[in-house]
Amino acid sequence: MTESSNQPSETPARAPRQRQYASLERGQRRLVQGIVVSTKMQKTIVVEVERVEKHEKYKKYIRRHSKVYAHDEKGDAKVGDTVEVLECRPMSRLKRFRLGSVVKRAGS
Repeated sequence: MTESSNQPSETPARAPRQRQYASLERGQRRLVQGIVVSTKMQKTIVVEVERVEKHEKYKKYIRRHSKVYAHDEKGDAKVGDTVEVLECRPMSRLKRFRLGSVVKRAGS
């Protein structure tokens, strides 16, 4: 063995690594409007959001809907209310929205 192989090799000094942070803006959050279909969970409401899509082949408009789970801290919303929900950080496995406001009450 040679004498140089037993000595640790010297590494050249490196410049400090530049860190890349996420943007400071929160970005555009999705705001959707729908009807409350369930309030059976604590602090959670189920909102049915309806959208209209054009059929590829027949060019007719079709109503589609999806259900979103939203966080309702105060329990303001009741079944049948029209509400606005805002996109937010994931709060649980299914909850990705929070209640923004109640647009129209069910009885009125």
